Amino acid sequence: MDHKFEQNVLTLQPKSRLDSANVGEAEASIAELRAKFPTDNVVLDLGELNYISSAGLRLVLRLIKSTANFKVTNVNSDVYEIFDMTGFTEMTTIEKAFRKISVDGCEVIGKGANGKVYRLNEDTIVKVYLDPDSLDDIRRERDLAKKAFVLGIPTAISYDIARVGDGYGSVFELLNANSFAKILADEPERFDEIIDLYVDLLKKIHSTVVRSGDMPEIKSVANNWLKFDVAYLPDDAAEKLSALVRAIPYDDHMLHGDYHLKNVMMQGSEALLIDMDTLCVGDPVFEFAAMFNAYIGFHVFKPEGTKDFLGITHETALKVWYKTLEKYFGTTDKEKLEKIEEKAAVIGYMRLMRRTIRREGQDSENAEGYKKLLLEYLEKVESLSISR
Repeated sequence: MDHKFEQNVLTLQPKSRLDSANVGEAEASIAELRAKFPTDNVVLDLGELNYISSAGLRLVLRLIKSTANFKVTNVNSDVYEIFDMTGFTEMTTIEKAFRKISVDGCEVIGKGANGKVYRLNEDTIVKVYLDPDSLDDIRRERDLAKKAFVLGIPTAISYDIARVGDGYGSVFELLNANSFAKILADEPERFDEIIDLYVDLLKKIHSTVVRSGDMPEIKSVANNWLKFDVAYLPDDAAEKLSALVRAIPYDDHMLHGDYHLKNVMMQGSEALLIDMDTLCVGDPVFEFAAMFNAYIGFHVFKPEGTKDFLGITHETALKVWYKTLEKYFGTTDKEKLEKIEEKAAVIGYMRLMRRTIRREGQDSENAEGYKKLLLEYLEKVESLSISR
């Protein structure tokens, strides 16, 4: 029996079979390992187990009863069915093995801070997380997506988790669905139709009240951006920015948190939201700040980068941003829209300044550029909250 002991967790890895012929030897090995690595955290990894008999089940039952924190992982379909039929799935955590898929040569149809979305075939897409140790994040996103779905937000629900290379991905069925970005790139004459659907869905999200505690509050995350940035700002600017962020009121309405054209899909005539790991609640300024970054902030120094990120030209991205503001707020008043953009830019550049300093250092050209832009926009605003 193979094993490993990491972070006070003993992982046991039996081979091939657990039956009456070898269960005694297996139990003796387990006893020896538990004596050598005393812990109440034990994982039974059945990734290489093809068969388990009633004798093997009794061994698992003894492990359940003798271990405070115990779970079984990497169980193939046949063995899982045995556990399920005999009631073991109700006694302890038993996790199925993940099927393996490849995204080599697949089209990237979405891209976010935490991963990329690939089209596997006509019917199926997979979101692959950048962090190889992402199972908790995947399960969290699935939970958020289910909550949004129950609240009436049209979204695809992941039906499977798969191994993709060294990492993990969430698998979705999206028959013949294309992102709004791809539709605009291929059929620019549909611009007004796409913007109407895009804004209507955004308004639906923002009108949805979320029960306290069901989704994270974005302002608490923004406070971390603020805490980082003020160390690099002049005292008067740091004081003003801190006061403005503190004054943003609590809001229990839903935000997507990463709402751009690649995260909205068209399936038939219905718009579906994807990439749900950023779902949260808060003032709309945080949503528009993320959108400002997607269409302007990320690529303000290299506008050609918009094509790689969104699949549309910089000019089209600017058009999407301004038409979205006009339709969402029901006005073409340039001065009113500029005030909204200024608020979004302050939050957006606050986030980008922190991100860039952490990645490139405070003296990098981009970090200095974002700092300068943040200070310029900060001078223009007296509040940050955006009314719905």
